[in-house]
Amino acid sequence: MQAAEAIAATYLPEASTAQLRDLSSRLQAAHAALKAAGRELNLTRGKPATEQVALSDALLTAVTGRADCLAEDGTDCTNYYGSPQGLIETRRLFAPIMGAPPEQILIGNNSSLALMHDAVVFALLTGARDGGEPWSRSRTPIAFLCPAPGYDRHFAICEQYGIRMIPVRLTGHGPDMDEVERLVADPQVKGMWCVPKYSNPTGETYAPEIVERLARMPAAADDFRVLWDNAYAVHTLTETLDDLVNFIDACARAGHPDRALVFASTSKITYAQAGLGLFAASPTNMAWYLKRLASRTIGPDKLNQLRHARMFGDAAAIDRHMQRQRRLIAPKFQAVQDVFRAQLGGTGAARWTEPRGGYFISLDVTEGCAKRVAMLAKDCGVAVVPAGRTFPYGRDPNDTNLRIAPTFPPIEEVRQAAQALATCTLLAATEKLLRDRGAND
Repeated sequence: MQAAEAIAATYLPEASTAQLRDLSSRLQAAHAALKAAGRELNLTRGKPATEQVALSDALLTAVTGRADCLAEDGTDCTNYYGSPQGLIETRRLFAPIMGAPPEQILIGNNSSLALMHDAVVFALLTGARDGGEPWSRSRTPIAFLCPAPGYDRHFAICEQYGIRMIPVRLTGHGPDMDEVERLVADPQVKGMWCVPKYSNPTGETYAPEIVERLARMPAAADDFRVLWDNAYAVHTLTETLDDLVNFIDACARAGHPDRALVFASTSKITYAQAGLGLFAASPTNMAWYLKRLASRTIGPDKLNQLRHARMFGDAAAIDRHMQRQRRLIAPKFQAVQDVFRAQLGGTGAARWTEPRGGYFISLDVTEGCAKRVAMLAKDCGVAVVPAGRTFPYGRDPNDTNLRIAPTFPPIEEVRQAAQALATCTLLAATEKLLRDRGAND
């Protein structure tokens, strides 16, 4: 990494053409050495490390036999009995995270994405409220607002079902609300995706005034819904959690009680593939959802709900558990920050987020270079999410954003991957500057 370290104090846009040519030559040599090393490093997925998952191994013994399979209300969790909303003790356990009373919470199976998918499909086929017009019957395609960069799987749901996506700029404190308020004046705008706390991938938490404006703003569509994906509600990288205004309460205060559809999961809290999906909403929306869910399933896996309720017991235990998670992954985020500061700081080649929670670092490279950086990284064995994936339709208009996921690999691999990525970022930046200058010479 000597070439990268050598230019850490060089502000590239002000370097002479001769300096840039020299730097580019050294960076090319460093890149060739990385290719020759034959490493395979992966920063693509926001995936818990094996050590994180192992913190939940008590789930395997939380229910020990037939006599231990009864919920607190006597429900036999191995059979079809019980509320389709899930066990009351599990709903009560997650009520502080969801910001709603247990009666307004539903516990599903392992994926909150499945719950979000169902909510969209239910609205498309039967309307977003009882008696409402199905969204699919609209004469022109309905639209969703999509704060970007954002979560590609949200965008995939829209693309799958022909929902037009309108990107909205993120400000570091939430979406550009002037733009949001202008766009919701169109009655074809039926929904909006939000990851309001430690957003994917930018790591920002929506400021109180942003949440309040989202709750109270007029919308031309009287069935406008905000899908509030609070996936990282308890995923702190510091000793304390960011505060987030309760969106369900804010909507109720603003006279729009049915605007909020709130989702979360335990996918990055306990077992990723054997966790719980969580949904909270107004009483009206909960009745709407349950009515449609009844034709799709007899009920969720209540035995798994019982395991979670037994293992944690109360919300304070979840907090302690997440602090143990933090101690495992925060050093990996710090390793990336240290490398980026050492190799990219002061160069003008990139900027990056320093999140207080969540699972990602958002790296913005020189405009027009994200695809090139990703390709250079792939050549030297570092896998990153394809450039553009964090934008609707996979199109980043400025070709700048790359999402970094440091949680899964061992810390030394994270450090090596960050060093290689920094070298690729610098190489792409010098190449572009030389091209731009060549056009003017």
